[in-house]
Amino acid sequence: MSELTLMEAARLGLQEEMRRDSRVWCLGEDLARGGVFGQYAGLAEEFGNKRVVSTPISEAMIMNVGLGAALTGTRPVVEMRISDFTLCAMDELVNQVAKVRYMFGGQARAPMVIRMPQGVARYSAAQHSQSLEAWLVHIPGLVVLAPATAADCKGMMKAAIRSDDPVVFLEPRRLWTTSGEVPEGELLTPAGSARVAQNGTDVTLVTWSTTVPGALAAAEAAGREGISVEVVDLRSLWPWDRVAVLESVTRTRRLVVAHEAVRVGGFGAEIAATVAEELSDRLLAPVARVAAPRIPVPYSPPLESEYKINPDKILAALRRTMQSKGPG
Repeated sequence: MSELTLMEAARLGLQEEMRRDSRVWCLGEDLARGGVFGQYAGLAEEFGNKRVVSTPISEAMIMNVGLGAALTGTRPVVEMRISDFTLCAMDELVNQVAKVRYMFGGQARAPMVIRMPQGVARYSAAQHSQSLEAWLVHIPGLVVLAPATAADCKGMMKAAIRSDDPVVFLEPRRLWTTSGEVPEGELLTPAGSARVAQNGTDVTLVTWSTTVPGALAAAEAAGREGISVEVVDLRSLWPWDRVAVLESVTRTRRLVVAHEAVRVGGFGAEIAATVAEELSDRLLAPVARVAAPRIPVPYSPPLESEYKINPDKILAALRRTMQSKGPG
């Protein structure tokens, strides 16, 4: 095992794939100097400026170049800097990248990874802090990953690069500098498999990305109150691991979903609806959701703190769920 930050682990996964396969390359703003946040540090020195390409500031162009390169046989890693900026390339992503395999009957594919750091970062405000996973999961043709640990950042990055489909790689920007153990050697974590981060018997807590550490902290606090919480880290939003979630809720008969994105229309609603459809006769309490209010992310530090999902908010939902007398 090695102790790496999430940023280092993702970079290592990319570096290993670039060494393994000469078709893998990356493009985006400021990549040749290591990336805006340092997530490409050292790659230009090792692989040169033909495989680590700094581009003009045009997300639409970056996405289109990545698509063209993927269609002609390479495996580009496209850097969007932060997920908010992807909106400038949404037409290319939604109408071209996601649909090309279907529209050409499988004769053409877009094996590319689109990196989108997302979520609330300190005082980054309304245009630099959004979590857009529900929008992206809604688009047929895209694989959507949302790792929360260093090991998953490496293993899922490597698996994403080897995928023959376009993969959106959502990175928890606020967790980039946190550390975790990463197995040495080959590590591939496929899409569609959840991770049980903590076993429990009383209530299932489903979460992903930035919210995972807070969910584990809430589960630990609940444990001190006698509530046994099973924490399921989805880590893959499309495909998502329905089997793991349904099996867990079948055992606990209670479900809380927590995520950083806005509650209204959030991906948590898809999980809640699926569980309600499949297990309504087994639930001992209504499904609960913990998510952000439908407002722009505030710049003001006190308002930002109020906006963010924290362990206290998740713990309160766990308590309410345990106290509920029935699903209706």
